[in-house]
Amino acid sequence: QVQLVESGGGLVQAGGSLRLSCAASGLTFSSYAMGWFRQAPGKEREFVATVSWSGGDTYYTLHADSVKGRFTISKDNAKNTVYLQMNSLKPDDTAVYYCAAKASLGRTSDSTTYAYWGQGTQVTVSS
Repeated sequence: QVQLVESGGGLVQAGGSLRLSCAASGLTFSSYAMGWFRQAPGKEREFVATVSWSGGDTYYTLHADSVKGRFTISKDNAKNTVYLQMNSLKPDDTAVYYCAAKASLGRTSDSTTYAYWGQGTQVTVSS
């Protein structure tokens, strides 16, 4: 049984940092690209970042309020864990953050290409 368990969320002031972790089990972790998505209250789930199966390539959302430059995704295949380092946090980053394992080809931002999902971890950024 595949399990993805996120941790590291919490309440932080604007400008602060958090590091999210997602521990995976029940799958050959080194074979999967891993992604982070987020869902703010009243909004659709949106893509944040993906790291390739090897950890060598990373992709970030290109939305106007991009996280690139503030967030860093990384993967440790020895620990079966994917991370999301979040710096310079803004109130607009407030959301539930989900990690997911990408199981098929297709756009990295397309949530339907991810087969397995964690339960999410809440990140709240106060102004």
